[in-house]
Amino acid sequence: MCQLLEELDRVCKKLNIPYVLFAGSMLGAVRHQGFIPWDDDLDVILLRQDYDRLLQEAEQVLDSEKFYLQKEFSEHWPMFFSKLRLNNTACLEKYHPKDPQTHQGVYLDIFPCDNCAKSGFGRKLQFWASKVVIAKGLYRRGYETHSQKKKLFMQLCRLLPNKLFLAITKWGREDSALVHSFLGGASGFKKSVYPRKCFLNQTQALFEGKEYPIPAGYDRLLRILYGNYHQLPPEEDRLCKQHAILVDLENSYEKYAHFRDDMEFEVHTRSIR
Repeated sequence: MCQLLEELDRVCKKLNIPYVLFAGSMLGAVRHQGFIPWDDDLDVILLRQDYDRLLQEAEQVLDSEKFYLQKEFSEHWPMFFSKLRLNNTACLEKYHPKDPQTHQGVYLDIFPCDNCAKSGFGRKLQFWASKVVIAKGLYRRGYETHSQKKKLFMQLCRLLPNKLFLAITKWGREDSALVHSFLGGASGFKKSVYPRKCFLNQTQALFEGKEYPIPAGYDRLLRILYGNYHQLPPEEDRLCKQHAILVDLENSYEKYAHFRDDMEFEVHTRSIR
């Protein structure tokens, strides 16, 4: 997986696009100098204007033989964030994709960080609009859940106009003191709103033997996300969410086109702290 981070870092440096490790990857870099021992994914985040530039310009310098940039809301990827995928690998996740042409190689998650509205009401509106965008993306992707509430919400949201609710989510102004990661989809409101100044400068942190950028305001961000992040959680809470049911670093996901026919859907939970 570190190949993906190395390539993203190379591309961003070449294009002079700032990015930072985020969420569990930022915590891993600060506390473990690499992956959290019970975590298995990579997350980066970019301010919206930098995120958009990356999607527009990355393919000019990306090693397209080895890597694939899976862009948000693209033909075979209906989701609200992007991924960098490793070609000729397989990472089959716990859902049955509705689009058989979806690239399912090993990946790194790329999230946008959007401007907040200046009023508290406006920020709440952005948050709930993002839930509609997320639900629509998950439904189109083929997301599976045992929760009847989630199933009903996805059914209701699929009828709503995505462009409108996405525009509301991105509604904030660039001079706002706050930014949000509502389209990260993993945290509640309070853990998704951050001071903009935390992202304006970067510092370097060691991650699996190499240095990568993290926000200069990482301490405040990590406290918002995880509280006392220096303290390890109890051993019984050190659970890794099983992102994939099958990982193959030698063969393409296309080899497993019929694998899911006999797959049993399971739901796993974890604590990431």
